[in-house]
Amino acid sequence: MPIVFEPPETPPKIVVVGAGAMGSIYAVFFAEAGYRVSVVDVWAEHISAITKAGLRLEGASGDRVVTNIQAFGTVEEAGPSDLFVIATKANGVGQAAASIAKVMTPKSLVLTIQNGLGAGDRIAQHMITDNVLLGVAEGFGASIKAPGHIHHNAMRLIRIGELHGGSTSRLEWVEMIWQNAGFSAQAFADIHQLIWEKFICNVMCSAPCAAFECTIGELFADQDRRKVALGCLIEAYQIGIAKGIHFSFDDVVAYGSKFAELMPNANPSMRLDHFAGKKSEIDAINGIVPVLGKELGIATPHNDKVVALVRAKEAAFE
Repeated sequence: MPIVFEPPETPPKIVVVGAGAMGSIYAVFFAEAGYRVSVVDVWAEHISAITKAGLRLEGASGDRVVTNIQAFGTVEEAGPSDLFVIATKANGVGQAAASIAKVMTPKSLVLTIQNGLGAGDRIAQHMITDNVLLGVAEGFGASIKAPGHIHHNAMRLIRIGELHGGSTSRLEWVEMIWQNAGFSAQAFADIHQLIWEKFICNVMCSAPCAAFECTIGELFADQDRRKVALGCLIEAYQIGIAKGIHFSFDDVVAYGSKFAELMPNANPSMRLDHFAGKKSEIDAINGIVPVLGKELGIATPHNDKVVALVRAKEAAFE
């Protein structure tokens, strides 16, 4: 069982594990709010640039360089923290959790924010999950320009919730931490519904855009590509229903289409990974749909095909 939560009396210490585009945005806003902030990343050039010249963030909230962020190559160097924010790709969550488990205290909270499903399960392999919260980030459009230099197009909402559900005082504290740093943030008693609602949209856009090498707008402008994307969406939605997820809508096609209309020029992170010649989070997004489909007896032909195409592309990155 989690301990009785007592918020820190001093400005909280926050360690952001994974200082990519999203993690760097979090760190800048936290540091500007007066929090004690460290970032951890395996990208040595990025860590070196932050240490030497600060972290530059440009885009929706202006262009500035923040110099009061400590940068490390390992979690062990960053040390214990009031709040650990795991902002790695899905395939990095397990290693991040293993490192955090070595330094966290009984009072430390861990908030993990990723695309796709399974972050909680990956963390559970390395620590007791009593102090773990889940988050969903929506509408940031972030990208890395260069080591120590991040761009973002917009910021909509950070949604957070307890891994095991419910409303708690510590969840309210984490919500306040984000809000006081300038984020639009909201706590929810059922974060899994929100994770699934984002997940099915990621399934709709991620692998199809990567496979067809197009933006979301181009994906939906072509009738054949649109049919594939919506097929992926519907399969994921059917699995969610079978797993007891209570979606906030009944017309999944209308929901997905509206999501796509809001960002026609966007490239999902999976395609951005391909631009960089890196393997994507396919296993946590479209790749997990066939796995769950087999468990539940639900056919997933659209996801089967786009996953095969994406994996074939990524085989060339090895």
